[in-house]
Amino acid sequence: MSRKPAIQDAEPSVIVSHGADFFGEDRHPLKGVRALVPYAENSVSVFERATVARLVQLLENPAAQTFTPDEAAELSEQLLKVSRDRHLKTGWAAIARYLADAAARAAEGGEPWTWSVEGSTAAA
Repeated sequence: MSRKPAIQDAEPSVIVSHGADFFGEDRHPLKGVRALVPYAENSVSVFERATVARLVQLLENPAAQTFTPDEAAELSEQLLKVSRDRHLKTGWAAIARYLADAAARAAEGGEPWTWSVEGSTAAA
């Protein structure tokens, strides 16, 4: 008889400021954030890919970063567009929308938007 261990290692995740929880943070699985990359690339035409290059880089290799309110506003608009892709799975669309909302809250408050990565990224 095999048993599944009750305690499991935490999944690597991205933590962003200005989230919706009690502490003002949102935690998203690293796998879900990285899954948004092809949708972010295809959210604009081939000729406009340079406009989303920063977002694509951020989603491919999330790292501890801080964005100015202006950058957060721009990223919010781009993430909102990604979240509305009709081919995007519901869970991934929710991640894009939560990220867009957090970025918008930071921009509206005139505060920097911060990202941090928690957990081992080697297994991801």
